[in-house]
Amino acid sequence: MDNLVANNTVDITLENFQQVILQDSREKLIMVDFWAEWCEPCKDLMPILDKIAAEYSDSLILAKVDCDQQQEVAAQFGIRNLPTVMLVKDGQPIDGFAGVQPESQIREMLAKYLPKPEDEFLVKAAELVAQGDYQSAFPLARQAWELNNENLDARYLFIDCLIETGSIAQAKAELESIKLVDQDSRYQSLSGKIELAEQAAESPELKQLQEAVEKQPDDLQLKVELAVQLQQAHKAEQALELLYGVLVKDLNFGEAKKVMLDMINALADGDPLKSQYRRKVYSLLY
Repeated sequence: MDNLVANNTVDITLENFQQVILQDSREKLIMVDFWAEWCEPCKDLMPILDKIAAEYSDSLILAKVDCDQQQEVAAQFGIRNLPTVMLVKDGQPIDGFAGVQPESQIREMLAKYLPKPEDEFLVKAAELVAQGDYQSAFPLARQAWELNNENLDARYLFIDCLIETGSIAQAKAELESIKLVDQDSRYQSLSGKIELAEQAAESPELKQLQEAVEKQPDDLQLKVELAVQLQQAHKAEQALELLYGVLVKDLNFGEAKKVMLDMINALADGDPLKSQYRRKVYSLLY
């Protein structure tokens, strides 16, 4: 990108046209501003474009075409009115407008093509999910969702991570808040996942253990066994509460301490249960 000056603004000529419009546009979005010295509206628009370009130096190049000096370039784009702004990606015009537009509208148009702050977290989270590593994906998906909870991809990925890391109730609440117009195949798929998780939580083995614990509330071994079943049924909070109760009664009972620490470590980073129960266990140990 030898043609770029100190910032990400470049004046287009026949000499650098191919480099910027065809080659640089593979890496970045090119915003082409067609202007002329005699055009007053062009001068009103230019500071707005300069300001926006300065904010997106990593992903946007502002390419200016002086239509009096570069008539051949303007002719190649078929420019009839000034000012005209055109967006170019991968050598092709993809959007644009003629005349002066308010800054908010220009930003709205650009937002469709520029990377969003949450995109980086989303990409990493999606890669981890593809590998089946929902624990590591969870904090990244949550960050993407917190940065922009209007981003549907972020919402669906976050809900998927909630289900797979055991926060079924929260996942259900999040899924129910998705508007009808946004309910696509991912919505159906996640609804099915939640249903399966809820069915697992109602398994006969689990019910038998719950009844046994009710009848023999002092049997600590039964409580440890129930906690393990609860965790498998994605009921981490109930499982941890049960194990904590066991440790309060007998800190060194069987495998209870190890099972509880394993359960805490298995929770996703960023899950509030993780820090909450870690503190509770440490308060018993020290």
